[in-house]
Amino acid sequence: MSNLWVFGYGSLMWNPGFEFLRSMPARLEGYHRSLCIYSHVYRGTPEQPGLVLGLSSGGSAMGIAFEVAADQRDKVIDYLREREQVTSVYLEHYGPLFLLDGSGRETGEQVEAVTYIADSQHKQYAGHLALDQQMRYVRQGHGKAGPNVEYVLNTVDHLKEIDIDDPGLFSLADQLRG
Repeated sequence: MSNLWVFGYGSLMWNPGFEFLRSMPARLEGYHRSLCIYSHVYRGTPEQPGLVLGLSSGGSAMGIAFEVAADQRDKVIDYLREREQVTSVYLEHYGPLFLLDGSGRETGEQVEAVTYIADSQHKQYAGHLALDQQMRYVRQGHGKAGPNVEYVLNTVDHLKEIDIDDPGLFSLADQLRG
């Protein structure tokens, strides 16, 4: 059995919750990061939903690739399924990832990785929301993992630390902080 690669594009980047051998910047083609999921558990409730990140179709997403030892593969997949599929709003997806060096250039290494993409047919799929709508959901959201604002700001801070630009998310964070 080979090592497992996991692609994180949101809270997994700064709070993976599993042991890994190494982590490095990576790019996933065919999907882009978006605040497109109504959170009913971790950052909101059904009555007061928050808004969390998902991968929507089109474009590309920068994030972090985590390499997990082969003997930890099943344990990590079970953990990810429990964490990411609590309301079945994410679909487990295996696909190619392009690994990047510290300056954002491709290393030439491509790996097969698991990630979780937004199910656009799910009732919690918000799709593309205007900035004022995003702001409303993020400000109101509070779930078992804490305030939605904290989730957005932590994600933005981590993206900035690893030199990943996300203008839409950064604009939202600026308004949340302002």
